Amino acid sequence: MNAFEYSARMRRFRQVDVFGEESCTGNPVAVVLDAEGLDDEALRRFSVWSNLSECTFVFPPTMPGADYRVRIFSLNTELAFAGHPTLGTARAWLDAGGVPATPGVVVQECDAGLVPVRLGGDRLAFSAPARLRSGPVDSDLLTALLEILGIGREHVVDAEWLDNGPGWVGLLLDHADTVLKLRPDASAHPGRWDIGVIGAHDPGSEAAFELRAFFTEGEDPLREDPVTGSLNAAAAEWLIASGRAETPYVAAQGTAMERRGRIHVSSDQDKIWIGGRAEIILSGSAVL
Repeated sequence: MNAFEYSARMRRFRQVDVFGEESCTGNPVAVVLDAEGLDDEALRRFSVWSNLSECTFVFPPTMPGADYRVRIFSLNTELAFAGHPTLGTARAWLDAGGVPATPGVVVQECDAGLVPVRLGGDRLAFSAPARLRSGPVDSDLLTALLEILGIGREHVVDAEWLDNGPGWVGLLLDHADTVLKLRPDASAHPGRWDIGVIGAHDPGSEAAFELRAFFTEGEDPLREDPVTGSLNAAAAEWLIASGRAETPYVAAQGTAMERRGRIHVSSDQDKIWIGGRAEIILSGSAVL
């Protein structure tokens, strides 16, 4: 019996569909509860095995005011913050019997700090964290992004850093249809990419904006994330601050992947809230 087999034990597990308008139409996240005692290698190994865009692990809190601490992995890469894992982890923790210290609000501790999550029936909402990097995108980077996306500069309204943890760089395009027609290819530009693309729908449409998120993991080809809370959070901050959006509004994501992600953006005082459904799909135990 090797050391891993000897130390492994059953740990509570949930798989949660987040931001889906209906069941199994959003972005799944794997959540391992009772993760105390697992080392970094075990976390990465399970995250890669789950083969989802993100996997989270719940630990006892270390910061005052937090209900729990979470570590978030995108396959091999640990993230300081991510949106749909935040809502999915909160839903899994509540489903497993967690009771928040403050009624109606779960306070999550992650590497980005404390993130409050408001409870509202089947819909949860997190407070958008401040961006780690903002400001314009330089010309050389923009040129590379346009080559990857396969579009000309005439389709770009603006570009901005939208980094609140995962490292997104955002492009606002001329219309939602332009966003939906993208067929990106990063093969001529190897490296790490986290690209968020946004386009407005026509006035009166069900959703105000269409978003898509493209990312790389190691040397793998460019992948698309079905629904991305962190990108929507940073994009909302940008769109609202620049006068291009007013709250409340609904954003759509995942359409090009035959998903129906719906992100509900609201604000009060100085906070922007990113909300959506979070539904437990699988419940059981994992051996780690």
